[in-house]
Amino acid sequence: MKSLLLPHSYKKIGWVLLVPAVLAGLIFVVLNFQLPFEPKINTFGLFGMGFEIGHAKQPAFRVSEIELIPNLISIMLLIGGMFVMFSKEKREDEFINQIRLHSLQFSVFINYSLLLLCILFIHGLPFLDVMVYNMFTVIIIYIIRFHYLLLNNSIIKNEQ
Repeated sequence: MKSLLLPHSYKKIGWVLLVPAVLAGLIFVVLNFQLPFEPKINTFGLFGMGFEIGHAKQPAFRVSEIELIPNLISIMLLIGGMFVMFSKEKREDEFINQIRLHSLQFSVFINYSLLLLCILFIHGLPFLDVMVYNMFTVIIIYIIRFHYLLLNNSIIKNEQ
């Protein structure tokens, strides 16, 4: 079966994007950090601000003003995470593929279990925050689990 993985060199690029994005995201979310000024840019968008889908208040296709920093952090996290997830290891074999599959299954199961708990116990606008964070949890859990299993199995192999 042909692999759809990126070359190993993309993993380094992914880490360069992912680590600062995760740190910046944690600073903004956990510490509730606010910049003294919020840089904004105009960009093409669909449906813009608010929930006016289905109403004729504003056109669906329009230019919207968005906050630059949260969007930049999200883009860096997604691209960096996907590069780390989908880049080959230096030695890619069937065992690594099994670890990839196990890690993906594990991350999806944990992600949806957490989402189920959040659906049951978090309501209203805070649930919107949960859904935003939920976009990134599969990537983060997969990367942690995959590298944990790689490290754990390399230690076991080195002992034998």
